[in-house]
Amino acid sequence: MQTRRWVNQSQPQTLQIAVFLLYFGAVWVLLGSGPQVGAAVGGANANAIENFARLFIAVGGVYAGYAISNEQKLGYYVGIAVAALPLVAKVLIMVRYSVGLFDFDLVNLLFEIALLALILHTQSRNYVRIWFK
Repeated sequence: MQTRRWVNQSQPQTLQIAVFLLYFGAVWVLLGSGPQVGAAVGGANANAIENFARLFIAVGGVYAGYAISNEQKLGYYVGIAVAALPLVAKVLIMVRYSVGLFDFDLVNLLFEIALLALILHTQSRNYVRIWFK
């Protein structure tokens, strides 16, 4: 019998914490915090980009956490995309609009870096390579 689970405690600690951070990030975005592109840039297109990023992080984060818990490779790759999107957006904003690093919320930045580091950790990658379908 195949079981579906939201958290898989047989996975390495790096993946377990990454799953928690994916769920936490999705809830955080739904509560109105999370990546704020429009606040740093301003402009008409910033709201559309910010809304798309928030939707992708919320839906993608929940899907990635659930799929990683159920050992699906697609979920792992979506998790990488969800973790990398805010960081890539911040780098692009910093380069394009000459915005400083301290103009962003540093607590969110730390969580985003931690999530990406946990997903890309060697222990996580080895587990995914061996056990995920």
